[in-house]
Amino acid sequence: MSTDVMKAANLLVELFVEELPPKALKKLGEAFAGALAESLVAQGLADSNATVTRFASPRRLGVHVENVLARAADKPVSTKLMPVAVGLDADGKATPALVKRLAALGADASAVGQLRRAADGKNEALFHDSIAPGTTLADGLQHALETAMAKLPIPKVMQYQLADGWSSVNFVRPVHGVVALHGADIVPLSVLGLQAGRDTQGHRFEARVSPVVIQSADSYASQLKDEGAVIASFAERRAEIVRQLQAAAAPSGLKPIEDDALLDEVTALVERPNVLVGQFEQAFLEVPQECLILTMKANQKYFPLLDRSGKLTHQFLIVSNISPADASAVIQGNERVVRPRLADAKFFFDQDRKKTLGSRVPGLAKVVYHNKLGSQGDRVERVRAIARWVAGKIGADVGLADRAAELAKADLLTDMVGEFPELQGIMGGYYARHDGEDERVAQAIADQYLVRRDETEDVSNLISEVLQIADRMETLVGIWGIGLKPTGDKDPFALRRHALSVIKSFQLLGAVFARDKAELPLSLDELIEFSLSVFPAGMLDANVAEELKLFIYERNANQLTPVFGAEAVAAVFSNLPPLHDVAKRLRAVQAFALLPESPSLAAANKRVGNILKKAEGPVGDAPDPARCIEAAEKDLVAALADIGLKADTDFEAGDYTASLQTLAALKTPVDAFFDQVMVNADDPALKANRLALLNQLHRTMNRVADLSRLAA
Repeated sequence: MSTDVMKAANLLVELFVEELPPKALKKLGEAFAGALAESLVAQGLADSNATVTRFASPRRLGVHVENVLARAADKPVSTKLMPVAVGLDADGKATPALVKRLAALGADASAVGQLRRAADGKNEALFHDSIAPGTTLADGLQHALETAMAKLPIPKVMQYQLADGWSSVNFVRPVHGVVALHGADIVPLSVLGLQAGRDTQGHRFEARVSPVVIQSADSYASQLKDEGAVIASFAERRAEIVRQLQAAAAPSGLKPIEDDALLDEVTALVERPNVLVGQFEQAFLEVPQECLILTMKANQKYFPLLDRSGKLTHQFLIVSNISPADASAVIQGNERVVRPRLADAKFFFDQDRKKTLGSRVPGLAKVVYHNKLGSQGDRVERVRAIARWVAGKIGADVGLADRAAELAKADLLTDMVGEFPELQGIMGGYYARHDGEDERVAQAIADQYLVRRDETEDVSNLISEVLQIADRMETLVGIWGIGLKPTGDKDPFALRRHALSVIKSFQLLGAVFARDKAELPLSLDELIEFSLSVFPAGMLDANVAEELKLFIYERNANQLTPVFGAEAVAAVFSNLPPLHDVAKRLRAVQAFALLPESPSLAAANKRVGNILKKAEGPVGDAPDPARCIEAAEKDLVAALADIGLKADTDFEAGDYTASLQTLAALKTPVDAFFDQVMVNADDPALKANRLALLNQLHRTMNRVADLSRLAA
């Protein structure tokens, strides 16, 4: 094969389209480039380690792949034909069946002598060896491009008519041009009724030339930037926006709000960003900043500017797609557009405060929560009952907990939340303060929808925790109880997130009580049982309590496995310990696993467990020392009395690490016991006593976790 045919050059493919959906552009660009490069590799036209550069702008999807072959290397192909006994007659000549099979491969009977014989299981078979010519880039890229387009995660497909006026095609947006260059050469292919070439379009208003004629695959990005005023790379454009945002905010000592989703969306809206500073009247700052920030981000795609303390200022950043010499008209136009939005927010805020949250509560009876679970009013009463019970358990103010639960959903009936559902709870907190409610109640209402927090967070308001638990448990029990459990990746009621929130509340409350050297007086079993009791009889399915408990523990286990490892998590969760104790026990097991005695004790523990499982009839809780006759069993009894007592004392004090490390001293007597003592003695009384000894050992060793799970 000539080196000319096998020559490698960099490849550039671009689809020039009408404006792509901005929220989907990043994924579209990644999927297009990934699928096209993957197909080229599969066809032998590109190396799996080839550098792939993605391009995605509002009006184009593109990819640059290094060192793509003009034609893939030829490949040897071995085709199994049939058993020798079927393909050859007694004289060794081809049978009609073999002739027919060879014809299907483009060969004739003269090829019989070239067939290869090889073992095929118990028989011998005939194989036809040939060389398959490598795919040409024109054919391979045609296939790769069609495959990549078919695999795109298109939110909604459009059907549009081609230039001939008759044909219709489907794609995410109408395609107006295709560029396909191998080095400086056009790759002849056709998609969506368009022939590939080297012409594309730059910025709608600021391109220096039209069309932009791409000279080679490697000049694509630079030509688009210089001649077309377009930064084709999504990542490069995003980085440029970040740079300009920070540069524009720096002179005032301010910082733009951090929002990756907004940044991605704005990157997908502009071809060459130009960040400008706008401002609005300071009177609007009387409105809660969450409202102003949300309306600027959601409706106008602006970046609000915050001061060093995180407080909203009256300035904001605009990411413009044009760069006029005098940008004042652009700035003034954006300032003029944002004012009505902010005025709407101020109007909603002022109107909402004319009615108290308490006066809105009766209206929740007319709002459907779920057709099987009643209205939001019904739900509020259930949450109130759970909140009062939880508050009583942990020593929080029952009256405040009840009031917070009563008002928690009232902001659903406000104009502001009607316009911006994302502000649920946040607005309730503001309105509660305006109404003169206790600050702890207002804060609890504002906190109720927060995603659960990091490990270091402190609990400053018990009422917030009470409302979090009550709200999440009512949802978990109710939704689970009517059969709407999460399945696969579907979890429309966010039960997994609610479960993690409950777990976090237990952890935080456990830390509060631990500081006072007290045990958290709240258990998951009791919480589920009481939460079930607030629903009308017969409304929920049976077995909810046990299923929901396991679901919550599974969520906790899944959350902790990447941190602590599968073995440690399995050891701790085999006992289903109190939720607030889990992390502490896991840290203790991790420390124990590092001890030199750990493998031996884990193996012994596994052996003890297996012996006890096979025991016939009931096994005693502890041995009678007077019945111990072997020195090794007497030593183990003595060690358990001493070491076991200290381990139990540490356990009761909540020092699980010390408890497990104390048990390490049992290695020597345990090893000696199994070396020198026959558990299944002929004497039934002796056997029973030794089983009781093992039962005591097993119980002592596994209070913190099932150590047998650490055995190899």
